[in-house]
Amino acid sequence: MAELDYFVVDVFSGTALEGNPLAVVMDTAGLNTDRMQSIAREFNLSETTFVERRAPEVERAEGVRVRIFTTQEELNFAGHPTLGTASVLRISAPSTLVGDTVTLRLNVGPVPVKFEGEGAFGEMTQPDPTIGETLDRADVAQFLGLDVADLDPALQPAIVSTGTAFAIVILSSIASLARLSVRHPQATSWLRERGARWFYVLAPTGATEPDYRARMQFNGGEDPATGSAAGCAIAYLVQHGVVTPGARIHLRQGVEIGRPSDLFLSARMQSARVSEVRVAGSTVLVAKGQLFLP
Repeated sequence: MAELDYFVVDVFSGTALEGNPLAVVMDTAGLNTDRMQSIAREFNLSETTFVERRAPEVERAEGVRVRIFTTQEELNFAGHPTLGTASVLRISAPSTLVGDTVTLRLNVGPVPVKFEGEGAFGEMTQPDPTIGETLDRADVAQFLGLDVADLDPALQPAIVSTGTAFAIVILSSIASLARLSVRHPQATSWLRERGARWFYVLAPTGATEPDYRARMQFNGGEDPATGSAAGCAIAYLVQHGVVTPGARIHLRQGVEIGRPSDLFLSARMQSARVSEVRVAGSTVLVAKGQLFLP
């Protein structure tokens, strides 16, 4: 009987039972892919991560090997699993810290997560973005269950990826965001044809805190916090001159489903290209235990 330690954390929140929950399973180097997928289905969270420890010199050179699974598939990159797993390692395996940073070796490559002070506030640096195809406003509005007038007239929706591709859509108001109702049967195939997985929809709040609200609906539910999509969003906003390069903005997600999440985003410009995409937030531990596997 194999016994594997696990942790459950809420990511992008400093308050338990808010933010986006994540299961982190430790010391899983002996598990095959099918076994990991079955465990992810057992937890039944949006994502579960698997930490495969390696020799210290390898981890220092390449980062701690981590794999990310939904209940259906393995992902090359996802934001809240990256931040949450690094936060667990910082507490449970402090030898993985190099200075104030834990680096994870994900399928997309190394992703560093830097922690501030003694708390659980961390900031990940995501892969440099690819800003791709622009999307027709009328098509997008139809798939979102909105009117064209709900979309910001100055910002054309576009496909953006920092490891996972999303369709980034900026609305004109929070009132429009509240009416979001993605028509998944029609939208899914349309997005897949363009290389994206889901819509990530934002609206400015008109206030100083937070600067934006966001929602990410998927077939069967809504995500409390989507760190990978938030990285795509800040890349888009900086590319279009809406946010000053290097400035950190505050985005809140999950309000509509009772799981408020706070994400802090920034990106820089180098040679007319967006780089140093950073997504930050807090993580809180809510459970730990063991899996007993035959």
